[in-house]
Amino acid sequence: MNRAAEAASEIVDEFGFLDDWEDRYQLLIDLGRRLPPLPTHYKTDEYQLRGCQSVVHFAAETKDGEITFHAGSDAAIVQGLIALLLRVYSDRTADEIRDTEAAFLSEIGLDSHLSATRKTGLASMLTAIKAAAG
Repeated sequence: MNRAAEAASEIVDEFGFLDDWEDRYQLLIDLGRRLPPLPTHYKTDEYQLRGCQSVVHFAAETKDGEITFHAGSDAAIVQGLIALLLRVYSDRTADEIRDTEAAFLSEIGLDSHLSATRKTGLASMLTAIKAAAG
C-alpha cells in the first residue's frame, strides 16, 4: 500500500470511531485549525482556486520527486477538508497521487453531509491535486 492510501485508511479509521455527525464536523474543524498557516505569498489571486464558494488558495511545488501542496481557506469546514486532502496527497510522488482515489471522502460519509457548493469546491481541489500529478 502506498503512503497516500495508508493516510486515507487512517482517516477512515479515525472518523469511524465517531458515530455522531456533529463530532465528525468538530474533528474536521479541529484538523483544519491544526494546519500551519498558509504562507502569505500564496494568498494572492494567482493562487486562488476557482469553483469554490469559500476563498481557497492552492499551490503545488515539486521537489526531489515529491509534490507538496500548500492550501488554505477562510472557512473552517473547508480548512478541515484541505487538511484531509493534504494529509493524503501532499509530499507524495505523482504516481502515489494518481494511484490513490478519493474514496476515503465517501467512506467517512462526507459526500452525504456536504452542501452542493462544498462538494463542487472539494471536486475543484481534487482536480487541481490530480492535475499537479499529471
